[in-house]
Amino acid sequence: MPTLSVIIPTYNEASYIKDAIHSITFADEIIIIDSLSTDNTVNIAEPYATKILKRSFDNFSNQKNYALKYATGDWVLFIDADERITHSLQDEIKRTIASPKYAGYKLNFPHFYMNRFLYHHSNDVLRLVKRDGAHFSGSVHEKLHCNGSIGKLKNHVLHYTYKGLRHYISKKESYAWFQADQLLQKNKKVTWFHLFFKPTYRFFSSLIIKGGFRDGIPGLAIATVNAYGVFSRYAKLLLLQKGIK
Repeated sequence: MPTLSVIIPTYNEASYIKDAIHSITFADEIIIIDSLSTDNTVNIAEPYATKILKRSFDNFSNQKNYALKYATGDWVLFIDADERITHSLQDEIKRTIASPKYAGYKLNFPHFYMNRFLYHHSNDVLRLVKRDGAHFSGSVHEKLHCNGSIGKLKNHVLHYTYKGLRHYISKKESYAWFQADQLLQKNKKVTWFHLFFKPTYRFFSSLIIKGGFRDGIPGLAIATVNAYGVFSRYAKLLLLQKGIK
């Protein structure tokens, strides 16, 4: 039977980590890669984790690539502390790796916001891969690569994405600085297209094209903050180009 390693990156996830670990106890190995948390995350995880690695955070890809070096399973599943693997998804993962058709599998993540799951605001993300040859690239929205073709699992991951509106906006702000710095290194020039059209299109895409309006007020809130995130990225790039931060 193929073995499974699960890798969870953490930073100050004391209120989330125990439930995340409990949802993946079916795995053969549980690895925590902690970015030097200042709360009780590591102490809570220690009784359940196979390995706890500590590393100062520089970017998301480097953190996960570092943890990959310590994984021993034939397959690796990556989850965040605010994600939960349901019993039906556990069974599907076990069946899949026992008789795989692909080298990697995408999982679907409906976001949880305002006390409900937003099924029209979800992502299909590659998270389950054969360990051999797997690696990440990119510093902000890191991308997982595997050696071979990719399929998709049917059951959802429960993703408790945002702890509230303030947390959601704060998360967008953090990502925007990372993204602005990347664009600065590529000598990207900011135009009205970036500051007006791209945020407007993101709002329209999230609310209308993807059907976010069907999620009611939470869908509208998500579309609005997503549009702000795009605007913020290019506004911050403009500040960096002028030497202001």
